[in-house]
Amino acid sequence: MSHYHPLTLDEAVALARSIPNHFSEQAELLSEEIGDGNLNLVFRITDAKTRKGIIIKQALPYAKVVGESWPLSLDRARIEREALQIQYALVPDLVPAVFNFDNDLAVTVMEDLSDHTIMRKGLIDGHHYPLFAEHIGKFIAHTLFYTSDLGMNQQQKKEQLARFINPDLCKISEDLIFEDPYRDSPNNNIPESIRTDAEALWNDKELKLEIALLRESFLTHTEALLHGDLHTGSIFVTASSTKVIDPEFAYYGPMGFDIGAVIGNLLLNYAAQPGWSATANKLNSQREFLLQTILNVWEHFESNFIALWNRDIVDITATTPGYQDIYIQKILRDTIGFAGAKMIRRIVGLSHVADVDTIEDEYVRIHAQRTALRIGTSLVKLGRKATHIQEIITIAKAAVLEEVRQ
Repeated sequence: MSHYHPLTLDEAVALARSIPNHFSEQAELLSEEIGDGNLNLVFRITDAKTRKGIIIKQALPYAKVVGESWPLSLDRARIEREALQIQYALVPDLVPAVFNFDNDLAVTVMEDLSDHTIMRKGLIDGHHYPLFAEHIGKFIAHTLFYTSDLGMNQQQKKEQLARFINPDLCKISEDLIFEDPYRDSPNNNIPESIRTDAEALWNDKELKLEIALLRESFLTHTEALLHGDLHTGSIFVTASSTKVIDPEFAYYGPMGFDIGAVIGNLLLNYAAQPGWSATANKLNSQREFLLQTILNVWEHFESNFIALWNRDIVDITATTPGYQDIYIQKILRDTIGFAGAKMIRRIVGLSHVADVDTIEDEYVRIHAQRTALRIGTSLVKLGRKATHIQEIITIAKAAVLEEVRQ
């Protein structure tokens, strides 16, 4: 297996057996391919007796949603593995452990999280995760601070930045988040029922200016090592545990992009709740939980980030009075703008979210799509003027009032 080829189930088992001190020689190993994404094969190898498992993730040389006409570099497997290792070193309780890797095969072998649930599914099912905001706030603060010029030697940061040039996957983000939703692109996936709403985006000059500025930030602001795709489908949860997975989009970019991705996806679920809440009480309860979680995510991020700054700052110029306040305000504004951009692309762009798209009632689904677009558009336009995280809540509640009027 020295040259790249997609692994078979039998080859995945053989690779799992080669991991030291994991499975006994006599273990009967079961193998299944569980990947549901567009870019990878994912195998779960399990001991039939003990149920102990391991995950083998292999990058494919193309995007499955399009096929071989959309080639992708296999180096993204190295980028993902190194990002996981950096994140694990900083917050080991919030990231799966990496056991082994093979760069030639574009393979990473890691901890099995079968006892956790993908957060997107859990939210659709109506579950609450009381520790999530605390956990994800800590994850984002630590991984951003300690990979930035604030928390690491600037020359070492530049060397690390060079290892995370990720052109293929950044190109996906550039196109699918900042370009395609704002023009009549063949990559878009627009339900005919909301085509007029999509066309309104293409003609909204104020919105397109803000998106152009967000895109500039995404392209040029190499502030910290981002996860790059931090949505609720990239987070495993239980009531007491949070694990962040899949940083294959990792690259050096603006800090607000990761925080905005989390908040934008919570708001997509918020918009979709009429399709998942059986009663008015359940709807109100779930939406209040989501809004409070958004506030808590930002507050935990901010408090952790400021504490790390005050304790471990390495850039002497960053101790200048007033600098920290301006820096945090910039992150907040970027966060709000990127959250809105993330919402818009998931409604009219190529790749949607199950929160909205799997709502069975067409009327309710259309309302959820329009609510999400309303929130997303307002957030993008607010971004550069924002002063407080509470403004997100005001926008979300206003969108619900408009939803009721319709």
